[in-house]
Amino acid sequence: MLAEKYTTEKLLTALVDSWHPYPTVGERDEWALLPNTLRKVYIERGENEMEFAWPSLQAARFLDYARTGNRSRFQADRNQRRQALGHLVLAECMEGKGRFVDQIVNGVWATCEETYWGVPAHLSLQAAGKGLPDVSEPTVDLFAAETSTLLAWTYYLVGETFASVSPLVRPRIALEIDRRILTPLLDREDFWWMGLKPRPDGRRVNNWNPWINSNWLMSFLLIEQNRDRLTLAVHKSIRSLDQFIQPYPEDGGCDEGAGYWGRAAASLFDCLEILESATDGLIDEFDSELLRNMGSFIYKAHIKDHYFVNFADAPVMTTPVPSILFRYGTRVGDSPLSSLGAWFAASEHLEKKGFGDSVARQLPALFTAAELFATKGSQHYPRDAWFPGIEVMTARCQADSPEGFFVAAKGGTNAESHNHNDIGTFVVFNDGKPLLIDTGVEPYTAKNSSPQRYDIW
Repeated sequence: MLAEKYTTEKLLTALVDSWHPYPTVGERDEWALLPNTLRKVYIERGENEMEFAWPSLQAARFLDYARTGNRSRFQADRNQRRQALGHLVLAECMEGKGRFVDQIVNGVWATCEETYWGVPAHLSLQAAGKGLPDVSEPTVDLFAAETSTLLAWTYYLVGETFASVSPLVRPRIALEIDRRILTPLLDREDFWWMGLKPRPDGRRVNNWNPWINSNWLMSFLLIEQNRDRLTLAVHKSIRSLDQFIQPYPEDGGCDEGAGYWGRAAASLFDCLEILESATDGLIDEFDSELLRNMGSFIYKAHIKDHYFVNFADAPVMTTPVPSILFRYGTRVGDSPLSSLGAWFAASEHLEKKGFGDSVARQLPALFTAAELFATKGSQHYPRDAWFPGIEVMTARCQADSPEGFFVAAKGGTNAESHNHNDIGTFVVFNDGKPLLIDTGVEPYTAKNSSPQRYDIW
């Protein structure tokens, strides 16, 4: 297990003194070397947010989930704010003239003023349960962790420009991240996604574990100044990651489906990249057979183009993050995986459109963009695949071709993460087009995460 291999004693000496994985806004040479087409796209994104009004996140809308089960309206308002801040930060990095700084500070201040950085659907983490967030009990869900990392990267990338506005902006970011995220993560072990205490239902942790741990690691590495505290936090995160890795099927099968692979295996890859960088190469787990198998799942569940096998809550059409496919495949020596990433990058015209996802994921994508865009992409069509750990099979008429019939079927158990009544589900495609389908999941409501999920037809 990772925690036994990389002890606190080893980490104390291995962790770099000041993590500096990417250039800050003041280090202009490296930003100037990025492709001009990308720099233009990112500056335009920032310009489109210059008049963004930072809409309030109303209590009544937050209560939608408790009252009606609707989670979409509040999350739409919240997500607009996060996206705007991310666009502004990267635009300032690309241009470096200070034009976006005031609006970035508006976004930072608005975010710091929020009572809760997460979403209403995840308030089961607090003792008071669903309703409104309890400010006296900060809890760490997926989106509180993502917000922490967005602010931490803002602090790191453009924080040096805040002095022109106020010397209080950077300290406010650090205070809020520590209060809401760093301290709770160090003090508590009872968040179910950590896996550090047995769950009453006996189920293993899911994508929440590596997803939150990737944000946990970045937040601590970018904000925490006390080396002893940082070392304890990194080791605890590794202990938590062990709870995701240890029970994972050796065949690499993702029980949450291809649509969640990007926050399961791919988030574990994020964590391992961060740990390797932050320990100057001490932590290097990229020769792991399990990690390789976890990566290959995504192209074994791939049907053609944007079609994927869509059991559980996975959509039938999805676009895995091309940069992660490419970098993951490169690191584990899996050319079908890396070439699929290059294919998706080309099919999505990312060289002209720019990257999506969080700032945390766009940064490594930007600084490996040249290699990604220079690689000839291709789709890989395995003849068949069998994942005994989750009892999923796929097969096609011809290896290395999407022509003819493709079939996938699922056994397993309905108690897997994100599953509903999935046992016995099957799909059939012909020439890469759907013939017999799994209709997929509707927009999430409270019902999807409750025992009533088995009533969804």
